Amino acid sequence: MDEILEILEKDARTSPEEIAAMTKRSVGAVKGAIKKYERDGVVIKYKAVINKGLIKDAPRGACALIEVNVAPQKNLGFDYVAERIYMFPEVTNCFLISGTYDLLITVDGKDMQEVANFVAAKLSPMEGVRGTVTHFLLRKYKEDGEIFKPHEKEKRLAISY
Repeated sequence: MDEILEILEKDARTSPEEIAAMTKRSVGAVKGAIKKYERDGVVIKYKAVINKGLIKDAPRGACALIEVNVAPQKNLGFDYVAERIYMFPEVTNCFLISGTYDLLITVDGKDMQEVANFVAAKLSPMEGVRGTVTHFLLRKYKEDGEIFKPHEKEKRLAISY
């Protein structure tokens, strides 16, 4: 992968001037390469990784990882069913995976019940969906390579027998 992309992937706030100094390229060449990557769809989006656990009074919400078993459509494969699934606004990620299940999706909702309703009312009844397994996310330790610092030290009670 190009050095410019590696730098942007680690920190999208790195300026073209900084990237030019790091890669020993001209600022114009770096800016041109970035514009081309954006235009070609190589760079899709710039984003911040936010530790919502550290935001006071932030709504918690619920996130689930859902394994989906799919019956591939004739002449269309998994893509047709995957596209129908990832078009739901609740779905934040959708991956074709190897193993027992075919797709892995992440779903966000305001609470666990909302995610459960999505699975029961929208996902499971879809044509081509054979079965699902839902795993609710309980805590994030690391995301996009960044380690999340706990907002407070948990005090666990000692258990004695």
